[in-house]
Amino acid sequence: MFIIRWILGRIILLLNFVFAPKKRHRPLAEQQKIDAQTQALTLYQYPACPFCVKVRRAMRRQGLNIQTLDAKTSPHKDELITQGGKQQVPCLRIEQGDEVQWLYESKDIISYLDQRFA
Repeated sequence: MFIIRWILGRIILLLNFVFAPKKRHRPLAEQQKIDAQTQALTLYQYPACPFCVKVRRAMRRQGLNIQTLDAKTSPHKDELITQGGKQQVPCLRIEQGDEVQWLYESKDIISYLDQRFA
């Protein structure tokens, strides 16, 4: 089963690379404003997860520079479990002042990004 998942993961990454969506271009001042807002966002993900790829493609389409962390590595995995409550990806960490919100499910993350940055 591991070999099948590994092969499918590589196929997903290859197709994502070949058919990558075009990045949205904004005026420099507007892009800097968006970049400042996205500094409070972090995406916990697995590189070959199809749902994570879906979210990353939406981020690219909108031209968002959101930090991505691999949730398979120990410090990020532990942080996701202890602070987020469960080990599920994709997960968007949203910092708003002193409050931190953890948003799961790819559709919810994409709709949040569309509402906030579109």
